[in-house]
Amino acid sequence: MPTRREALAASAAVTGGALLSAAPATAAVPRKAAPDRTIALTHATLLAGGTGTAKGTGTGSDHTVLITDGHITRTGPSAQVPIPRGATTYDLTGKFIVQGGLVESHVHNDGPEDVVPPLYPLNGVTTVREMWGAPLHHEWRDRVRTGQLLGPRWVIASSILDGRPSIWANDTGQRVIEVADARSARRAVREAKAGGADFVKVYSRLTPEAYEAIADESRRQGLRHAGHCPDTLPIARASDAGQQSIEHLHALLLATSGRESEIRRALAKVRIDPALGSSFERYASWFRQVHAVEWEAVRTYDVGRTRALFDRLAANGTRVVPTLTVHHSLERTDQLPTDSPEFKYLPAWMTEYWPTIWSGLTAGRTARDTARIRQIYEHRLRLVGELHRAGVPLLAGTDTGTGYAVPGFSLHHELELLAEAGLPTRDVLRAATTEPARMLGLPADRADLLVLDADPRTDIRHTQRIDSVLVAGRYLDRAERLRLLADVARAAAASQPSAEGAAAPHLCVH
Repeated sequence: MPTRREALAASAAVTGGALLSAAPATAAVPRKAAPDRTIALTHATLLAGGTGTAKGTGTGSDHTVLITDGHITRTGPSAQVPIPRGATTYDLTGKFIVQGGLVESHVHNDGPEDVVPPLYPLNGVTTVREMWGAPLHHEWRDRVRTGQLLGPRWVIASSILDGRPSIWANDTGQRVIEVADARSARRAVREAKAGGADFVKVYSRLTPEAYEAIADESRRQGLRHAGHCPDTLPIARASDAGQQSIEHLHALLLATSGRESEIRRALAKVRIDPALGSSFERYASWFRQVHAVEWEAVRTYDVGRTRALFDRLAANGTRVVPTLTVHHSLERTDQLPTDSPEFKYLPAWMTEYWPTIWSGLTAGRTARDTARIRQIYEHRLRLVGELHRAGVPLLAGTDTGTGYAVPGFSLHHELELLAEAGLPTRDVLRAATTEPARMLGLPADRADLLVLDADPRTDIRHTQRIDSVLVAGRYLDRAERLRLLADVARAAAASQPSAEGAAAPHLCVH
């Protein structure tokens, strides 16, 4: 899927223009003030989230949460939690607190720093998992930690480690490390650790030899590896090798065919022509070839084989991040919005290419192709339900950074799609709270909370009814949150692109 910077370049290539990227916005960056020394949030219904509860008596109605110096220090029934003298108190009677806030498990961020980072906490998303790490993300994380920038916690991947030739050309503005053998694979993992990556990102075109070297070297270096399941590697093998999470549903769909051996042979014939000069051209070629293989997998779906595979994933603790948002945008193009109130929170130069890129990706589809692709999407929803019933941990991630996904807002839409796939609302909520927090090892006492006007356990859409947010100990009440959102909208409207030369699109290939 195209992310904003490089897909804009593809649009520029179509129109004969140069790549446009963010110039400094004129609006002031929303900055994080120092946390109040003690905050008391009283008389709310406290919902489970994060990796557990901080010191106190767990969850329930009419609870109070105490936050001191950026940490949750106590929770419990309001009658049993004394309010320290001098604390700033907020009466949240009738409100619902999601401990830890929401976690977005698959993003690709780029754009103005006074627009993109703040949109996450302002939508209750207090932690993000960056799936293609770059120096910009480390800079943002440092600025958030030192209080210079309002943004989420960042968990940052390495550069993409892919086979040769990669689907990505050297035109994306972000680094791809092509590894051809075990030796180069191990070297890439050591380089990732030296560069400060939190985990190693594996990709679609890796050979089994290179993949297994990455898995082994990651263990040696104290890192986890996560990402795509390579085209030539069975998912069960990746799970057994300790892959922390599998992103997207392409590989899973292929692995549930009763004729997987034939499917794998067909997939092995998919070729990326190095002569294709841009990442957009490479992705479009891969995309068209793989959809034909996926259709055969849908036609030959095997229930018994699926159950055995999913039981294995569950036993190994392998997580799956379905990213239904991006699948939906590509496979239900009839439901793409032509406009949305959310779009005003991104600069026009970041959104105007979306229709052009989507037209390029879907060009040449016949009526039969469209009907089949819709059935493929419906089959993906079925697989998500089967994964859940098998006990495979599911994480909510959107592929934000691709088209038609606005930072922060898009996670709430992903939750709706998970509910559509058949997950009970409580389990949908866990996919954006407890499960990712446990995987990422987030501290239970982190001062991140989402306060809602309605109970998300009764309707997952209630996660969008935001009253206030606590992020890294800073409490954004309703008025301040709305003011900061208005600031972001103004910054987005004022943001101007600047020419940086020709480039090609960043496409999140599954």
